[in-house]
Amino acid sequence: MIKQWWNKKVAYQIYPKSFCDSNDDGIGDLQGIISKLDYLKDLGADIVWLSPIYVSPLADQGYDIADYYNIDPRFGTMDDMDQLLKEAHKRDIRILMDLVVNHCSDEHEWFRKAAEDPDGKYGKFFYLERTDDPSSLCNWRSYFGGSVWDKLPGHDDIYYLHVFHKKQPDLNWENPELREEIYSMINWWLDKGLDGFRLDAIINIKKALPFRNYPADRDDNLASCTHMLHDASGIGEFLGEMRDRCFKPHNAFTVGEVFNQKDEDLPDFIGDNGYFSSMYDFSETVFGQSQKGWQENRDITPDDYRDCVFSAQRKFNQVGFVSNIIENHDEPRGASRYIPEGDQSPVSKKMLATAYFFVKGLPWIYQGQELGMENIKISSIDEVDDISSIDSYKVALSQGVSEADALHMIEKYGRDNARTPFQWSAAEHAGFTRGTPWLRVNPNYTEINLENEKDDPDSVYNYYRRLTRLRKSEKYSDTFVYGSLIPYLADMHNVMSYFRKGNDQTLLIMANYQSGPQRLPLPGKVINVLLTNTTGPEITDNEIRLDGYQAVVLEIE
Repeated sequence: MIKQWWNKKVAYQIYPKSFCDSNDDGIGDLQGIISKLDYLKDLGADIVWLSPIYVSPLADQGYDIADYYNIDPRFGTMDDMDQLLKEAHKRDIRILMDLVVNHCSDEHEWFRKAAEDPDGKYGKFFYLERTDDPSSLCNWRSYFGGSVWDKLPGHDDIYYLHVFHKKQPDLNWENPELREEIYSMINWWLDKGLDGFRLDAIINIKKALPFRNYPADRDDNLASCTHMLHDASGIGEFLGEMRDRCFKPHNAFTVGEVFNQKDEDLPDFIGDNGYFSSMYDFSETVFGQSQKGWQENRDITPDDYRDCVFSAQRKFNQVGFVSNIIENHDEPRGASRYIPEGDQSPVSKKMLATAYFFVKGLPWIYQGQELGMENIKISSIDEVDDISSIDSYKVALSQGVSEADALHMIEKYGRDNARTPFQWSAAEHAGFTRGTPWLRVNPNYTEINLENEKDDPDSVYNYYRRLTRLRKSEKYSDTFVYGSLIPYLADMHNVMSYFRKGNDQTLLIMANYQSGPQRLPLPGKVINVLLTNTTGPEITDNEIRLDGYQAVVLEIE
């Protein structure tokens, strides 16, 4: 594996709408982010990805882009963006933006022109089908529910494809003219000084053509659009072209949101000449998901979580650098998902942080994760903003799930959990804004907030600071970054333990993934306890005693 500038970094995701509001309109903005750059630097963040801040009607919270070349006024101006890049680079922080090019907004100029002239240049930028019989169109279900086909505005006999929201028409990547427009836009941002991109839903740009039906998997007689990803082939032509035309010349960092990839294709995605610098490991994220809906999902156990991580590490191993997460803007809070319900505490949150942070790859922190932010309770569907949660709620009710159980399902899996405002302090609205926040604040902000945690040496926040510093430490960074990962005690119940082995150095990460204590065998003499999330531990020559949810990082002979 060729060593790259970003290998020893720590990455951080910002959801701008919920991070910091500088003008008290209830929406986070670029000036708010600028005001917190020193906070990010002190935390140990080197790479910062911003969820979309482009002009958008926000049908899907910015992932429906109406203008790729301008900042939405809700977030600020292009001058603010230029200032952010300048101030971030002063602090040696690299900035990534979201690259959303599977689809655009139905308010984008391209789609408006396509509706005006479906047979013209811009009609070919989309997937348009002319028919008087919509039942003749393929039976794919969109990610947000319902058919992927909707009428083109102004036309009763022309339908356009959208595998996400109906306000997110899919772009036709088979059209080289469309690809040229996208590459010009990417290079425009990179020339401006942007350091790279996170590529949203990128595997979807290649469709299985010609369109075909799949066996229905719900009572709506539709089939998940993900079925077609298994049949689609040739995406490498598009991704390789984008890499060579845009990313390589700028030495840009790119991380792909890639689901449903084939294992044999991993070297093409993140090998030494891969399409991307890195891609996310979603193995534990997708664990237990059901095509029938959230009501059929299976909760992940500590052993399941461990097995998912180790399985992914075996796959990625010598292929390339994977990006490791426990949460993002599309997922519930990791502390609520991966720690058994009712066991959330500073100790258990620090255990989970230790377990994921030191596996091989690039560690990502999602805003508020470093505080131990948790899922939010809901009492009514009217409190929910997330469109996927609302669709899943309707599906659950149609399957006979009670309203109370359907709401609890959203509490566990809904995207609003990660989008509630950052909890800066115990002041009103958690110090996020002095206005009315666009999304309600988690009521637990009075206990879980940065102001409470900053001066507490045992806080979750200060533990994350210790994690970033240990990973970057001169003595151990090569082992954490480039050393091999070897599972240890891989079959022991409620234990996640692994070696990180480098040249003449062996580190052992051990996590007791349960509320009760455990005694675990040691493979060798402990030279040094580098980190623990509580007091102790008790160590003998061949055994270590870990309290409930205790984690340790050891240097051993």
